[in-house]
Amino acid sequence: MRLEEDWGLENIRLVDLPDPEPGPDEILIRMEAVAINPRDTILMRGGYGRKGGNPPIIPLCDGAGTVVALGSHAKGFAIGDRVCPNFSRTWQEGQIGSRSMDGAHGGPLDGTMCELMAVPTNSAVKAPPHMTPEEAATLPCAAVTAWNAVVEQGHVKAGDIVLIQGTGGVSLFALQFAKMQGAEVVLISSSDEKLARARPLGADHVINYSTNPDWHKAARDLTGGRGLDHVVDIGGGGTLEKSIAAIRASGTISLIGVLGGAVPSVPLGRVVTQNVRLQGVTCGSLRMFEDMAAAMTLHKTRPVLDDTRFDFEDLPGALERLLQGGHYGKVVCRFG
Repeated sequence: MRLEEDWGLENIRLVDLPDPEPGPDEILIRMEAVAINPRDTILMRGGYGRKGGNPPIIPLCDGAGTVVALGSHAKGFAIGDRVCPNFSRTWQEGQIGSRSMDGAHGGPLDGTMCELMAVPTNSAVKAPPHMTPEEAATLPCAAVTAWNAVVEQGHVKAGDIVLIQGTGGVSLFALQFAKMQGAEVVLISSSDEKLARARPLGADHVINYSTNPDWHKAARDLTGGRGLDHVVDIGGGGTLEKSIAAIRASGTISLIGVLGGAVPSVPLGRVVTQNVRLQGVTCGSLRMFEDMAAAMTLHKTRPVLDDTRFDFEDLPGALERLLQGGHYGKVVCRFG
């Protein structure tokens, strides 16, 4: 699948391209599944401008497959290994830098929505062996973003009280990782059904923000008035003010998404006087991915997949499913 003449979901085409050959330090992956992220829908409509590259471009950044060929100097992988391409080929270590996004799959570089993909050995991670291809496909962007927010930048520890917004892919990964760290988790959503489904994942408290718009007060009450240790904020402009109201002094807000639109006026007085740490989080490095995969293997953590599955040819349907917002967990496409 490729975006052809211009940006826009209507410009997705199924095209035949020559099979890639792995370079000396590359592996060739036969892709088996991909997962959809909000980033993909924004990028495919030109929302990242020049940073997103230029059509024609193969979309998507999440995916998994099997190694079918090795470059002459490729080490660390064998034919038959199930692997995931890292989110970016230029982000191996540390937090984001000025060049980290230059090698991002799905824009500006070609992405995962293809049958065969040649990837440098320093830009791939072996998938946890207990996962299906569809589950492993959700890891490079969505799971690593949640890991970065909760573990790497978030420093969530046992006994912390963490509020997580929503029941999409990143949110449910954040729930799983917060529980892995020993935290007490408050999950908010507009759907009682989705909140009930999240209980077995470890949500200790659930709040429906549609029926309880003062969710920030309800969450703060759960702490005895002290405030939350950490908020994973997905809504951006629609939720940030309430996240700030709910956080404790010296607490942390990880701002992952801006799904609620542009950020309104921020109560900077409270942020400053209460020493609130407000941090943006965008995906993560290869090393973070490797650490996360090891932790998920140890704990046998399984990604949550949306009930509606799509085939390779129905990428437009998968994108529409994500845009409609009715999904629970990750929206995936499987190949073959």
